[in-house]
Amino acid sequence: MTCCLSRWMTAAVLWIVLTSLAHAETLAETVEQWGLLGSWAVDCAVSPDRDKGALLTYEIRKDGRVMYRRNFGDAKDENEVVSATVDAEGVLNLMVFFPSLRQTREFGVILTKDGGLRAIYNRGERGEYTIRDGKYVKTGAPTLPQQRCD
Repeated sequence: MTCCLSRWMTAAVLWIVLTSLAHAETLAETVEQWGLLGSWAVDCAVSPDRDKGALLTYEIRKDGRVMYRRNFGDAKDENEVVSATVDAEGVLNLMVFFPSLRQTREFGVILTKDGGLRAIYNRGERGEYTIRDGKYVKTGAPTLPQQRCD
């Protein structure tokens, strides 16, 4: 009896593992289902500007890679999103590789009740935060929600 129970338990565990792997979302599916794709800015009517606000765009390339483009007006860059997970509170946690900075940064964003996007945290590989608990570390000012521009 113990032998049959042990085989049944092993089969059940294997079935659960295989079922959960089959339902695992890809990075592209995660950001798309969460609602991140598109362009975002604090004020879509204002031209991108380093001081007045950047235009941030998330897109899925034909090869399936998720890209994060930043337009500061006088400078632009393109960076690959290497990881995306959604936590129990609905925060989308992203890891983005920035070739120009030679580092991967991690940041979390939420969707506001009015459909905006708000940064909750942003930290580098060594754990230094530029945004923590929805506030800029240097000034203590809250992050402003961004609106979808497309």
